[in-house]
Amino acid sequence: MSKQIVLASASPSRKKLLETIGINPIIKVSGVDEETPELLALSPADLVIALAILKAHTVRKSYPELTNSLIIGCDSTFEFEGQNLGKPGSAEAAIERCRLLSGKTGYLHTGHCVIDTDQGIEVSDISTSKVTFAKMTENEIINYVNTGEPIQVAGGFTLDGHSAPFITHIQGDPSGIIGLSLPTLRKITINLGLEWSAVVPAGATR
Repeated sequence: MSKQIVLASASPSRKKLLETIGINPIIKVSGVDEETPELLALSPADLVIALAILKAHTVRKSYPELTNSLIIGCDSTFEFEGQNLGKPGSAEAAIERCRLLSGKTGYLHTGHCVIDTDQGIEVSDISTSKVTFAKMTENEIINYVNTGEPIQVAGGFTLDGHSAPFITHIQGDPSGIIGLSLPTLRKITINLGLEWSAVVPAGATR
């Protein structure tokens, strides 16, 4: 029997990724505070795992009526020279972020936590990809930031949007860079003791 998929995220990119493989998730936004001092003190890799777990558990607690479900919590951040670069939050910060990363390389971490509501168990995992950016002109940076895209995305860029022309090389899973690693989700499903077909039924289409 197929599981109901619950995405603990408001991210359109994560929803779209699931839809491309035939999954139509129920969206339940966790609303957790991602800026607490305890969380921000963590390393970038530890931070995304902690937030993915927190988001999944918050939704599980908020919606105890969910059954036959897999609750997916995710979080992403960009690590540059050991520092955590989350969402810029403003156009000014996004411009500085682009200047900082222009022609440079860093690591996009996406943490995942999946809770099986019926078994009462969970599995967490992380996807990490190396990302290299082109050297951007000042005019390119301003035009990109004016799209509004980078302000509320981890690292200030996304692989499936306006910043794609400025990403010259990736090493790792493209879907993980977008925000939800599909290979990692499949691995987690198997580690939960489930068949992948419990998530994506045979013959599923968009």
